[in-house]
Parts: sequence; C-alpha cells; structure tokens
Amino acid sequence: MGVDTCLGGLQLIEAEFIAVRQRGFLDVSVGHRGTRWGFPGDHHRAPPAQASLLVRHPRLRIGTQLLARCIDPCLAAPCIVHILLYLSSSLSNRFSRSGQLFCKLLNCCIVLPETSALCWSTIFLQRSIVKITGVRTIHFAPFANITFLELTTDSGIVGLGETYYTPRSVTAYIGEVLTPLLLESDPRQIEAFWRRAYENSHIYGNKGLEMRCLSAVDVALWDILGQELGRPIWQLLGGTSNPEGVPVYNTCASAGYGQKAPDISRKVNTAATGTYQDFEAWQPGGDAGELARSLLDMGIRAMKIWPFDRFALANHGQTISFAEIDEGLRPWKQVRDAVGLEMDIILEGHGYWALQPARRIAEALEPYKPVLLEDLMKPDNPRTLAKLRSSTRTPICASELLMNRYAVEEMLRADACDVVMTDVTWAGGITECRKTADMAETNNMGVIFHDCTGPVTLAASLHLAAHATNTWMQEIVRAFTLGFYLELVDHPFVVENGRMQPPQRPGLGVALKPETLDRDDCQITVLV
Repeated sequence: MGVDTCLGGLQLIEAEFIAVRQRGFLDVSVGHRGTRWGFPGDHHRAPPAQASLLVRHPRLRIGTQLLARCIDPCLAAPCIVHILLYLSSSLSNRFSRSGQLFCKLLNCCIVLPETSALCWSTIFLQRSIVKITGVRTIHFAPFANITFLELTTDSGIVGLGETYYTPRSVTAYIGEVLTPLLLESDPRQIEAFWRRAYENSHIYGNKGLEMRCLSAVDVALWDILGQELGRPIWQLLGGTSNPEGVPVYNTCASAGYGQKAPDISRKVNTAATGTYQDFEAWQPGGDAGELARSLLDMGIRAMKIWPFDRFALANHGQTISFAEIDEGLRPWKQVRDAVGLEMDIILEGHGYWALQPARRIAEALEPYKPVLLEDLMKPDNPRTLAKLRSSTRTPICASELLMNRYAVEEMLRADACDVVMTDVTWAGGITECRKTADMAETNNMGVIFHDCTGPVTLAASLHLAAHATNTWMQEIVRAFTLGFYLELVDHPFVVENGRMQPPQRPGLGVALKPETLDRDDCQITVLV
C-alpha cells in the first residue's frame, strides 16, 4: 500500500479506489493519499479542496468505479488496457495473498460514439458497504395519485421508485416505518430488506398501504443495484425471454383518467399524434371502430374497455337489464364492424358486479369473442370467481388487486382464473411480483403486468415482463406514454409492431427530468 504506479500517464496509488468525475482531461480519482489525472506532461495534484472531498468520501474495502474520459480515443485506449492489466494481475494477486480484499472485474466497456469521438472506460468493482443517505418523496399536483420516491446512496446513486393513490399516507409510512429500516440496511440486499419490512408490518396488516410503500422502495432498490453493477434490471433478473419485445395492449383511457385534472379537454382525438382521448372514443356518441383503427395503425393489436361499469353504479352491481346489456355491447359491435377480428378486446369490470349479472355480461359478450374478462367481480372471494369461470368460455383474469403472492395462491387453488395480473408498484415490487409470475408459470398460466398509473410502474414492469417466460402482455395507456410520461421522465416508451422493449440503461433506466423538480406544482418531502 502507498506505492505509486504510473500506467500510460495514469497515476494510480495502491489504496481504496474512489470514483469521482472531474472536469479534467482524463478523469480518475484514486485513494486518500492523493489524486492525479491526465496524460504524460499533464500531471498535477488535485487542489486542496478537492483532496479534502476525497478524504471525506467513505472508505471502500474493495473499491468502486474507475471512470476515464478523454477527447482522443487513441490516447485513451493504452490507458484502458493498462488499467485492465493492473486490475487483473497486480491488484488481484496482491489482495489474494494478503487475504484482505478480493478484486472482481464486473464490467468493462469501451464506447466510441461517432459524433462525439469520446472514449469511456468503466470498470465496476464491488464495494464492501453501501448506505442509504437520502430519502425523499416527490409529488406533482396535476398527477395527484402518483408518489415518486428517490433513494440516494453514499456514492451518489439515486434509485427511483413509485406507487399510486394516497400520496400523503405513502409519504408518512415511508418516513415513519421504512426509512429507519433503510438507513440500517445495505440497499443491495434487496431480498433481506423485503422480508424484514414485510414481517415488521404483518402485525397490523400488510396488504394495502404497507405493500404499496414497500413496492416503491423495492423498485428503487433494484434501480440502485443495477446502477451499482452497470446493468439494466432485466439482465440482473437473468436476461430476457422476449428478445423481440413485450407484447402490449392499450387501455382506452384518456389523458386525465385517474388524475385530478378537471381542465382536460373532452374532445375525441384518435390521430397518430396529439393528446389521446381514447376514453371518449368508446363512450356513447363516440366511434370505437375508429379508435380500433387508430391503434392498429400504431401496431397495437389489443385494447381494453369497460362499457358496462356505468350500469353497476345505480344498484351496487346487483342486476343489469337486457337493455343495458345491449347498450354496453355498442362499442364491441363498432370494433367488430370496423376491423373484424384484427383487434383483440379485453373487458374491464373493476370488480363492480355480483355473480348473476357477471354471468349475464359474459354470456352476452361471447359472440364478440372477447380475449379476456378482467375483474368482473372483486377478487376477494376466489370460490365465487371460480363459479363465473366455470360458466363461460372466455378466459378470466385476476388481478392487480391481489397484493401479494399468497393471495394469488388462493386464487390458483380455487381454479378461479386463467391468467394472472400483477402490479409491480402495488403488489410487492419486482421482488414479490417475480415470485407471482413464477407461481403462475408453475400452474401453466400467463401473467399480465398492470400499468394505468405512472412511468416508473411501466419501466419496472417491462424489465420483469421481458424476463418472465410466461408473459402474456404488458398493459399500457398510450394517452399516458405519449403524454405526461414524456413530460416527467427521460425515457421514451416506444411501441414497435405491437411490442415494447425494456429500458437499456443501467438499473431502471428511467429518471425524473431534472427540470421537473423546479416546477411550481412539484412538492418534495425530504425524509432524510
């Protein structure tokens, strides 16, 4: 220790490595004994203030990240090679003999963009300890039901999570219950944290607010792990089973659906660009056939509507008349007349119906060949849902309202559904929903990933959907993905040939745009 090693003009000191991006010609910071960067003839010591910053950086047993950047790739390449040789021989051998450290090369990549002629070499080395040092929730008034969560580590990595509904309660629970657990945990030990948080909440119920908050934290922890290792989440899960992309269907909601936005225009717009008001298109006076054509033009070949819901509100879903049935069939007739069977149609029921009217609706729909019946009844009684399933030839889907895998297991044991739906930011995060998907696969069933909420939900779902071998479909709302999702986050969600790829950047691959945090309607609550 303490011996300087000069490699191709790069000054390395055998000590703990620290990754700090500077503004210099070549950016590498090393150890508590000093820092040098540049190429031959360009060496100089870091300024005292900068050196002080390095001294205060948490000490690393194994190291963290070496980041090299230069204008001329030809000059950078020898330096990169020297770093690799140094790590693979000198450091590994020395640390092995001493028995103190283990140096593991996790990632090395050289990128030469054609336009910028920049060369980056990134070598990731696992750190012995990682700590959460910052926790905050973010809420935007126009999107009143969404709570974003940011977790910051001691090395500056920011993990992003999200959940839906009751934002004040979400912030309170994360601050009071989950933050103390986070501060004393290594955020990379995701499974251990999940189990501890779940067991701590079991005594007072853990299937509502508690599970939604844990979901948001879990997604943020996976984001941190991916960024730490330089890999997207879908790779950490074991790679993709769907290399061509995840099949999607469009939930035909409008830009303001589920949000407190009374000023949203009710004008029907099914054009290829603009503000999509898909909800109005299948309402009385609209044209669901034209809506179906618009979706097909975008490559989307499945859609979801809920035309019977309004009849349930009058009598708590206990009865439905034949006249109401006929009115609810109107958009189905329009779609079939316009595009035939080119468009698959899913019925959403939102759990509004009792068994008898649910059977009547299912029977009336069969001539129109629905591909799926989702939540015609509440999923809280698997036995009665099994009765509905036995009375129809249309597959039954249940349900994002099942808040963990134990509830899904009860549904499967009752033979109550044909397809499982889960929500990554409601039902336990990536950690739990992965197990739910595996459970469905064990029972030879497909899984659908729910999103009618926010951009983090969709991004996290796509990672898991890309990985799972039994993915049936990913739900999207094009009014959201081509609307406020683009407004808030830095990743565009693109549909190609009816499919969507997961983000490719390390971690979640999605972050809030920095300028959104300066908006007048943005409320940030700092918990740590």
